[in-house]
Amino acid sequence: MSTIIELKNITKQFGKGDERVTAVDSLSVAIEEGEIVCLVGESGCGKSTTGAMAAGLLPVTAGQVLFNGKDIATISRNEYKEFRHKVQIVHQDPYASLNPTQTIAQIITTPLRRHKLVHGRKAAYARAVELLEIVGLTPAEEMMTKYPHQLSGGQRQRVSVARALTLNPSFIVADEAVSMVDVSLRVSILAMLTRLRKEFDVTFLFITHDLALAKYFSWHGGRIVVMYLGRIVEQGPTQRVIQNPRHPYTQALLSAVPEADPNIARTKKPIELRGADIPSLLNLPRGCTFHPRCPHFTPGVCDADVLPLIPVKGGGFVACPVIN
Repeated sequence: MSTIIELKNITKQFGKGDERVTAVDSLSVAIEEGEIVCLVGESGCGKSTTGAMAAGLLPVTAGQVLFNGKDIATISRNEYKEFRHKVQIVHQDPYASLNPTQTIAQIITTPLRRHKLVHGRKAAYARAVELLEIVGLTPAEEMMTKYPHQLSGGQRQRVSVARALTLNPSFIVADEAVSMVDVSLRVSILAMLTRLRKEFDVTFLFITHDLALAKYFSWHGGRIVVMYLGRIVEQGPTQRVIQNPRHPYTQALLSAVPEADPNIARTKKPIELRGADIPSLLNLPRGCTFHPRCPHFTPGVCDADVLPLIPVKGGGFVACPVIN
């Protein structure tokens, strides 16, 4: 398999002077065709910013975003048009990402007609109905006449997925795609995304703060990348990261996941952190940014320099020499 998207030492900063914030710091990850990569971390860690840069919605401050080996900042106009076709994003908020003044028919048919993927209104309408049926919105004909405010959160998110599919993408950034959907509907939407990945041969960058969702979505052959304050602290095959997390932050995230089995829940010991406060992005600690909270903090090692990612047994990398 070839690499479809590569993020190469990308950095994103906001603001100027003393108020400059580094949201993403020298992040690198390569995503292969057909792969599921889950980007996991707490709110504010930079994962949504990373997704926006991968989708071409935000320019990088430094580094490169490569699409099929070419830097999207320097490719030709026709190549960039192809990139916009092949890379789509499903936003977190289905209440804000759909135009409230348009019917579902208009929302789905507009990209089809604007990019000349169909000929005529009837063909666009028929394709839109087909896409709504594919994402499980039935009866599709009835849905076409509705406005976003007439749909539930889960239905709106399915419309967002259908809109993303209009351009026949090969890569989809799903940014917290189920976080604002009712808990009872999350599994059904994840199952739909899994089915679409197989049917349409789509590569996914799935962004979430919930390791349990990442586990469910990428357990079979996927990969998890864990971020903390703009940097990758651990990455590897999903099964290895879940069963044998190597970074203290990953271990803390897993320990915070509720356990359904009462027998396991009674014996599960939560990770006790040194502190609960997350450092400010305006004044990041030297070295590993997790060290003010880390139970394995080692003076002179963790607070010295930025720690490189080192290989670990079972696949992947971790930015922690202390417990490895």
